[in-house]
Amino acid sequence: MSGRVLLIGFSKEEVNALRESLPVPAFEVPEYCRDWVVSEIVEKAENLSGSSDWHLRKFVIMHGLDNETLKDIIRTVKSLNPGRAIFATTTETSLTWRLEDLLNELIKEDEYFRALRWAREEAERRRGPFLDIGKG
Repeated sequence: MSGRVLLIGFSKEEVNALRESLPVPAFEVPEYCRDWVVSEIVEKAENLSGSSDWHLRKFVIMHGLDNETLKDIIRTVKSLNPGRAIFATTTETSLTWRLEDLLNELIKEDEYFRALRWAREEAERRRGPFLDIGKG
């Protein structure tokens, strides 16, 4: 099975733009797949029918791709400016999860890393001589 990209939460226009721009096949994952195991979705991606525009968040789930292709896909998606998207790659573990469970976990991870990034930026912004007391 060759590399592929699974799209969730994208409009038809966004999906078409991504399909034209990405170096690997991109497939919409319709809502009826939310209780499917991710490996089943990956295997049947070519035969799925329906829109990916059912989730409030946007997900780009990449499967079977090398690092350079992953980077290229992330750059390409961001360059099309579809709004905030959560990027993920499949793992041996995630392939055994229900799609809904994986999406919920990805949302939690995204929120955690966004909060961590915000905290770092706030600490950096507030850094000043008054914070350096005690460094010696």
